[in-house]
Amino acid sequence: MQEPVFQILVAATVAASASLLGSFAILKRMALVGDALSHVALPGMALALFFKINPFLGAVVFLGVTVTGIWFVEYKSSLPLETIVGVFFTASLALGALLMPEHDLIEALFGNITVLSLQESLASITLSLVLIVLILSIYRKLTLNMVSQEMAQSIGINNRRLEFIFLASFALAVALGIRFVGALLMGSLVIIPAASAKNISRSLKSFMASSVIFGVFSAALGIHLSYSRSISPGPTFIVISSAIFIATLFARWIKRPV
Repeated sequence: MQEPVFQILVAATVAASASLLGSFAILKRMALVGDALSHVALPGMALALFFKINPFLGAVVFLGVTVTGIWFVEYKSSLPLETIVGVFFTASLALGALLMPEHDLIEALFGNITVLSLQESLASITLSLVLIVLILSIYRKLTLNMVSQEMAQSIGINNRRLEFIFLASFALAVALGIRFVGALLMGSLVIIPAASAKNISRSLKSFMASSVIFGVFSAALGIHLSYSRSISPGPTFIVISSAIFIATLFARWIKRPV
């Protein structure tokens, strides 16, 4: 187990990448995709435990395969993305429940970032930073794609490739966050900070920045309280994030003109 300050750094970078991604998930009306994909990771983690390898690697591989399948089916059928993700979600949840050893199921569902090794922690920080850089490098293309796919295509943006990159980013964010808040609560790591930011933001950049700030603050405070009060960090993060959401909701109502 690492020092609390180091765990705060891990949680903060993971939350920052997930929250930044969440701002686009809300704009693209894909807020529940992160929650669904988190359950997709369960069979990969279970298989990794069975073969005695790192569960994170199992989650990454299984999520990568699943995201590729979702992307392929979306463009080969007329089904909406939410429907396709829902099919993969329910199948993976059932498979994960069957394969996951009972004594590891609770940690897989609720996470425990305090037990990460030094190598896992450094990998989480590095990959989270990579994810942040990736999202910032494509956010203008994502924005134009959301406004008009035809316009985006007319200036040379490959919409199919961009969609795959976004889904792959989602998969990586889920794989990183699942050790923090677990498969059951992973969707909240993506959704709640971004939803809070949406309540008070007036521009895309302020939306993205506020989302990251709320995510980092909730993660840091969650880790601090988990050490000082001996409580689980994942659920603590969600409670703090929910409190911030309620506060921003009231702030929005107060500022609304009569």
